[in-house]
Amino acid sequence: MQNVSKNTQVQLVNSLDSIATEGQNLDTLDIDLLDTLGVITKINNEDQKVADAVKKSLPQIAQAVDQIVLAFKNKARLIYIGAGTSGRMGILDAVECRPTFSVSDDIVIGIIAGGNTAIQSAVEGAEDNKKQGVEDLKGIAITKYDVLVGIAASGRTPYVIAAMEYAKQVGATVVGVTCSPNQGVSEVADIAICAQVGPEALTGSTRMKSGTAQKLILNTLSTASMIRCGKSYKNLMVDVNASNEKLNARAIRIVMQATDCDFDTANKALDTAGTNAKLAILIILTGASVEDAKKMLADNNGFLRKAVSNSCK
Repeated sequence: MQNVSKNTQVQLVNSLDSIATEGQNLDTLDIDLLDTLGVITKINNEDQKVADAVKKSLPQIAQAVDQIVLAFKNKARLIYIGAGTSGRMGILDAVECRPTFSVSDDIVIGIIAGGNTAIQSAVEGAEDNKKQGVEDLKGIAITKYDVLVGIAASGRTPYVIAAMEYAKQVGATVVGVTCSPNQGVSEVADIAICAQVGPEALTGSTRMKSGTAQKLILNTLSTASMIRCGKSYKNLMVDVNASNEKLNARAIRIVMQATDCDFDTANKALDTAGTNAKLAILIILTGASVEDAKKMLADNNGFLRKAVSNSCK
């Protein structure tokens, strides 16, 4: 800020008045006078407002999910982009998709201003770098078939807005996730998701309620999209990637829950199916061979419930 004029600084300070997440919370003015239990009670009271704020955005979240499902059907991608906490939330959701749903790492992508260094450390000026926002999308060759989700609690991060504008030029579907209405992210977005959580318990600390709201929204976008693409059976994540001991145990348990079979039956079916829980379940429920079960799943676009139902016709 040393190279910025006083007038510019004044304008920047005054502009914060229009950002909902920068307001001073009247319910926590005394938070510095309270004991530990009092402090965390105040924080918890504020946290309880988050789910209701997200709930008001469900229609827009549903619109975004439908576009993401369409992208997946076109072999395209869900791309998150953000700076600071917002960028980290996108990366967190993206990296969990592979073990949860057995999709490759290039199906759901998280990009953060400042690159990998910014995941753990602040990168000075990264969020203001409009050019880099565009370059980062060019670096992954974004196409009109992709869905870009720009994430910014304030709704006005230059890096994010520039990336969103470029994505629109390319023809991609652009979603905005913010916690402050009437800002650039919402104005640029094709689908604007704004969870108005109100001022933070600690003024301006958007890693708190705003970050929680973003995590809820991103988890919902990815999970609902995967479910709509056949990645679940009932409420079981049958496409789990059994890549370690814990996930292998979870896969066995999922097969047992889905088929009401015992451990040995589930374990044997998983071995036969090459650790593919969805395939193992179908083999147990229908008695089909591995090859026939694979064909049944393919014929039903990967939807296990449909494959089971159609096998009985």
